[in-house]
Amino acid sequence: MTTVTYSVPAIHCGHCTHTIEMELSELQGVQSVKAEIDTKKVTVTFDAPASEEKIKALLAEINYPAEGLITL
Repeated sequence: MTTVTYSVPAIHCGHCTHTIEMELSELQGVQSVKAEIDTKKVTVTFDAPASEEKIKALLAEINYPAEGLITL
């Protein structure tokens, strides 16, 4: 299992976080998604067949592009 956190500056409200969490959770292999308004971060825990590339592509497709991977 892999956990990644992305910077997503387009997050502005609860609707944004709900949309991101709903859309990413439907991606096969995604175990959990947490989008945060205050920090504009999205944390995703996943296994194959999900991948960082698929997650970033889906974020861009729904108009919440990831601007970078945050390492903790």
